[in-house]
Amino acid sequence: MSIWTRITEAVSALTKGEGLSAVFDRLRTPPERSVAFTIAVIALSAKMAKADGLVTRDEVTAFREVFQIARADEAGAARVFNLARQDVAGFEEYAERIKRMFGEQNGTLCDLMEGLFHIAMADGQYHPNEDAFLRRVSEIFDLPEGDFKRLRSRFVPDAKPDPYTVLGVAHGAPLEEVRKAWRKQVRDSHPDAMMARGVPEEAVKLAEKRVIDLNRAWEEISKGGGDADRHL
Repeated sequence: MSIWTRITEAVSALTKGEGLSAVFDRLRTPPERSVAFTIAVIALSAKMAKADGLVTRDEVTAFREVFQIARADEAGAARVFNLARQDVAGFEEYAERIKRMFGEQNGTLCDLMEGLFHIAMADGQYHPNEDAFLRRVSEIFDLPEGDFKRLRSRFVPDAKPDPYTVLGVAHGAPLEEVRKAWRKQVRDSHPDAMMARGVPEEAVKLAEKRVIDLNRAWEEISKGGGDADRHL
């Protein structure tokens, strides 16, 4: 049974009134955790897309960029997305359930936020309602404000990304401290590390862009500090 078949069955159970809690209780342990994570991304991203009043083709394309869907599973994936995007209502319950599922694993929750930002920016616009939606989800996840700002600075082109914010270090921090932060985040972005956090293989592709952003930030900070060691 493919991951999309299991996801379709789970979302169908929700529409039949089985209840969010019961569905997620069935999906809370590996490998089902990957299915639950995927459902959360689909549901929250589809409801976020609805927040600005229009689900665009670009947003659907971005969704497909995050989740590599086999041709045989396209119909099931489309059904899941269409079921989830019917309205925005209930998104907080999804977010709260995911928070309970992953507890204090902020890395996994940041991975989920990253996917939401990617889809939100697919049409080139960052709608105020999308910002409010993402801020609320971040609050439910108990993510530090710095984590939200770091993600926003990477995805929202309203200003040049602050490299210190991208790396999560204070302005004026010693170069060695910056280097350590850069190395840690790159290591955390390795596919093996992400999958160990419960991120499904379909969503790991986002790490490619993350590493590019991290390396760009490190290069910008370190370019005046001599010949920086780029080896991890």
